[in-house]
Amino acid sequence: MFASCADPSTLDGLNWLACYLTTGKHLDFYWSFATVLLLLVITAPLALGMGFLGAIASRSPVLPLRWLGRAYTAMVRGVPDIVFFLFFVIALDQGLEWLLHQVVCPDWDQPIRQGTEFRVCPQAKIPSGNADAFWYQVDGFVRAVITFALVFGAFAANVIYGAMQAVPRAQLETAEAYGMSNRQVFRRVLVPQMWVYALPGLSNLWVILIKATPLLFLLGVQDIVYWARELGGSKTSAYEYPHPDWRLWYFLALLVFYLLATWASERALGRLTARLSRGQATAAGEAMRKAGI
Repeated sequence: MFASCADPSTLDGLNWLACYLTTGKHLDFYWSFATVLLLLVITAPLALGMGFLGAIASRSPVLPLRWLGRAYTAMVRGVPDIVFFLFFVIALDQGLEWLLHQVVCPDWDQPIRQGTEFRVCPQAKIPSGNADAFWYQVDGFVRAVITFALVFGAFAANVIYGAMQAVPRAQLETAEAYGMSNRQVFRRVLVPQMWVYALPGLSNLWVILIKATPLLFLLGVQDIVYWARELGGSKTSAYEYPHPDWRLWYFLALLVFYLLATWASERALGRLTARLSRGQATAAGEAMRKAGI
């Protein structure tokens, strides 16, 4: 990165380390932290939205809709995350390419399934075969976001459903007695009340989501785990900056990053829980009332 780094063989000490830590691959490593944070920022609201819809569907008086909501939560929660991640990404990839193949290559006369291989016309490949490496990373990231949202949306649906069931029935009946419609009761009483009960479970899901981000590595996205393994492995004299096995230090940096992320999250969620509990007829709310908070 610096002019003085042109010939690494002439460097030593801190100059060598400064040049080593500012190589192009290290800059990609630093940017990969932003990739993880971006995944969290995008996935969390998507998963929460899917969980909310799943919980509503599970409580629906319409039987097919109720079955759909409960099947979604049961199916995703009943499969190990890593199995679902690997299966769904492949299924999504082939499903999208098959649909595009039907549109752009209607005259294709070769079978798509050729033994164990899945082949579509070149125009239907996502991304296209001559696309830049950047678009392959974007494609993998988008599919990872969808997969994360589906998985954690199912867990969020179960938490929100339980929280809705925990809201005292007497409050809902009182609202109905005042002449509120079912929609008004849902919007003005049930939903505001249920967040107090849902937040502890959602807080745990958020921490689990943070700790699950290394699965990006399995989905082909060059995340912090990929670069830690790539940069930390021993490098011989064939490389510009030869060094022994430093993976311990790289993964130690990841450990510190995740500990700080979960620590900050727990503090923020603790404050949010206290704010939502104030004035509520819950154990936390009663404790705050007695303490004069």
